[in-house]
Amino acid sequence: MTDPNDVQLKKGALELCVLALLARRESYAYEIASTLAERVGMGEGTIYPLMRRMQSDGLVATWLVESTSGPPRKYYRLTPAGRTAYEARSREWRSFVDSVDLFLGERQ
Repeated sequence: MTDPNDVQLKKGALELCVLALLARRESYAYEIASTLAERVGMGEGTIYPLMRRMQSDGLVATWLVESTSGPPRKYYRLTPAGRTAYEARSREWRSFVDSVDLFLGERQ
């Protein structure tokens, strides 16, 4: 059974992970979901609603690209607001991690 605290911690960081992936390069939904499932252990059921919310919040733009191996792929890229959000949340995350590390004795 998965620890509920672990799930909540991951959900809290998931948007930042998506922003970080898209800050590196545009990508399609399944690739984003697969990468996050592999690296963070979050299922597609959590990732796809997040992607829809990020689109409605104006953080990402989408477009469809025809695929030779199935239905069209929905691609995502950061909007200027998304890039700004990524930079701000990245700074907030690093500050948070530094603070937690103090409690864990990792930093002086």
